[in-house]
Amino acid sequence: MKKDKKIFDLIDEEKKRQKEGLELIASENYVSEDVLSCMGSILTNKYSEGYSGKRYYKGNKHIDDIEVEAIERAKKLFGAEHVNVQPYSGSPANLAVHFALLEPGDKTMGMALDAGGHLTHGFKVSISGKYYNSLSYGVDENGYIDYDQVQKLALEHRPKLIWAGFSAYSRIIDWGRFRDIADSVDAYLVADIAHVAGLIAAGLYPSPVGIADVVTTTTHKTLRGPRGAIIMCKAELGEKIDKAVFPGLQGGPHNHITAGIAVALMEASTDEFKEYAKQVILNAQTLSNELSDRGYKIISGGTDNHLFLLDVFGTTGISGEEASTILESAGITVNKNAIPNDTRKPWDPSGLRFGTPALTTRGMKESDMVKIAQWIDSALKNSKEDNLKKIREDIKEFTKNYPIPGIN
Repeated sequence: MKKDKKIFDLIDEEKKRQKEGLELIASENYVSEDVLSCMGSILTNKYSEGYSGKRYYKGNKHIDDIEVEAIERAKKLFGAEHVNVQPYSGSPANLAVHFALLEPGDKTMGMALDAGGHLTHGFKVSISGKYYNSLSYGVDENGYIDYDQVQKLALEHRPKLIWAGFSAYSRIIDWGRFRDIADSVDAYLVADIAHVAGLIAAGLYPSPVGIADVVTTTTHKTLRGPRGAIIMCKAELGEKIDKAVFPGLQGGPHNHITAGIAVALMEASTDEFKEYAKQVILNAQTLSNELSDRGYKIISGGTDNHLFLLDVFGTTGISGEEASTILESAGITVNKNAIPNDTRKPWDPSGLRFGTPALTTRGMKESDMVKIAQWIDSALKNSKEDNLKKIREDIKEFTKNYPIPGIN
């Protein structure tokens, strides 16, 4: 019997929320029961500062073997020369890259936040924008990266490091074009594939490994692993990256997460995972098209990956904060998001971000996306409580046919 009733009751409530609702946050997913087992294992008891064969504590023989296995699996899956699996999450992984390759005040360049970039690529409220001299590039009027603008900014400002990657961009990135731009100003090219790592592993999205100097990724989005991160880089940068992670920024690694990453990497190498990744993209495209057909403005007109942005304020006059609250009341979880050239504030922007990794893990397919689009449309057009309650009950019944791994 669990003694801390309050906490475990809250966990049960969260379990119920996940089971009975539709998770459309693009950066969320459901891990397998094997990954869950790793995260709840006795590996959390061990302290393992350092790297395999060079620990500061004894008793790490088995931890060493687990970490080496995770590294080798990442190398094989992504074709990487050097891998570090110790970053606690994506933000510290990106900070470690800055710490390894730059001095405070050095110039960096990354995608603007309202264009789909990430806080850690130099946004002003992040340490990446406070300790480094950062500038941003954006997208054109069609919502695609403006590579000519990126080239122009690079030649004008000559950054030492250029970020390629995103948090809310629905199209294919031309890694080779970024490489050419970085080479033209003798800059490091760093690719953040946190959102599309699983799609890359499945061969459905181009890989920057071997093109970029460094590649970072979280492990909990399309890769469907635990909440951790990986840094991959060219062999000659391996020592710098490792020293930046430890002892530069972190202490002992989270061994239970390392084991979960290893399991997720094994799962991502299977044919079953490739089929899953294909369905993720099909579902995102179907949902995007269905909402577009109902009159909603989709940024860039659609998607090539697992996510898309919807200009909800421009379409309905409802802000992103209000719209996400309405949908949550109906049992649909999304996140508010800035859109390109957004005139509203970041805490109440014009857009919503949708993603299909979690729904696809539950087994949903294109026909299900049609139903979900209908519920989204109904909730946003009629947010009275009686309508939201009906949608919520319909979704509760609908989700009974789509179990979540590890949840009874």
